[in-house]
Amino acid sequence: MDRKSFLKSVLGATAVIGSQSSISARAISKMIDSTAIPINGSMMGYKAEPIQKVKVAVIGLGNRGYTLVEMMQWMVENGTAEIVALCDLREAKVNKVIDKMKPWQKSTPKGYFGSDDAWKQIAKRDDVDLLVITTPWEWHAPMSLYGMEHGKHVASEVPIAYTLSECWQLVETAERTKRHCIMIENCCYNDEELFVLNMIEQGVFGDLTHAEGAYLHDLRSLLLSDDYYENQWRIKHHTDRDGNLYTTHGIGPISNYMKIGRGDTFSHLTSMSSRELNLSKAAGSNSPYAKIKCGDMNNTLIKTEKGKTILLQFDVHTGRPYSRINKVVGTNAVHDGYPSRLYVEPKDSQAWGHKWLPEDEYQKYKAEYTHPLIKKMKSTSESFKQGHGGMDFVMMYRLITCLNKGLPLDINLYDGVMWSALTPLSEISVASNSLPLPFPDFTGGRWKEEKELEIMREID
Repeated sequence: MDRKSFLKSVLGATAVIGSQSSISARAISKMIDSTAIPINGSMMGYKAEPIQKVKVAVIGLGNRGYTLVEMMQWMVENGTAEIVALCDLREAKVNKVIDKMKPWQKSTPKGYFGSDDAWKQIAKRDDVDLLVITTPWEWHAPMSLYGMEHGKHVASEVPIAYTLSECWQLVETAERTKRHCIMIENCCYNDEELFVLNMIEQGVFGDLTHAEGAYLHDLRSLLLSDDYYENQWRIKHHTDRDGNLYTTHGIGPISNYMKIGRGDTFSHLTSMSSRELNLSKAAGSNSPYAKIKCGDMNNTLIKTEKGKTILLQFDVHTGRPYSRINKVVGTNAVHDGYPSRLYVEPKDSQAWGHKWLPEDEYQKYKAEYTHPLIKKMKSTSESFKQGHGGMDFVMMYRLITCLNKGLPLDINLYDGVMWSALTPLSEISVASNSLPLPFPDFTGGRWKEEKELEIMREID
């Protein structure tokens, strides 16, 4: 499909979505017209000046913000970071985090609260190096943009953007200001995903052909809670939008497996959603959330430029055990997650079989291919045990360490934007009868250069 035909189809799909959508015709037009090499130079492999002690400000102190403050205790105690400012709408939340920090940080961070734009005062401070953004989704891109414009590196929770226009704004601003703009995706640092990645990097899987990832998580009680998500912000997305609204836990690790942005990239996708029954049933007929637009299950199929395929699933409405699937298929091995299982092709064709490795053989592979980063963290700090089994601590440790040493980050600007752009593209495809959509090239063609994964580096 040529550019003119694509634009016409997408604009038609946008009209179908309707005025409630966050996706506009103007944003789609910008997506089409912004695929040239970036004017301001690439942020691929970008190195900022080393920062001996990173001065951190955290914006948003709900469940996620509170956790990430805890994750930085080890760095604070070891002199590589200091939390200098905290911000939330509610003063009580700010004071709660300050009290939490008193045993392990000598200085008291300044608190900001009480208004929707109190966070802007932090971005304007001269003594802040890094803004950590853990607010509702619609604030991630605006806060990141404002922070970069005021000379700050920014680290946003997922997704870093949820419109295509925001994706392009982030690319342009980061390239122009030369500030790091990272989406902090913790699942890239999980023990299982790093174990699988190390096996892939060491050649156990041969050539990859296919992968599957997901966010399958029963969130009904949390979505309907009066206080877990402030003002029930998250369920409101489900009443207005239909697509894969939470792509990054699945696509982040898969992108590492397939070296997306480092020799391969997404070519095109198609998406469809099932009908919705479960969340509205849980809400009840008298609830303001009795009508939900987002289907119970979304399936998004992606093909890469080198011919690999990806199935990405999203379902937070259905009662079921948690799973990110984490399936990887190669010419020599297959991994399936939840629970983690491994098949390795025997060299003797007479021994081909249909069974996963027995537990003792699986454990041998896990011991041999445990990612060096995990080995180091287990020997470095008891804090490794914190935050989703350790991945939150490893994520924050790597971010702060890279800033300390002036190294490229594990997850770069383009990674976060590409993984987030899957959401609005899935919405367009769902609304247009699963129309296949080409994927925009946010890197300006620089994905074609074969590069090593930053997350595979060993950093002293």
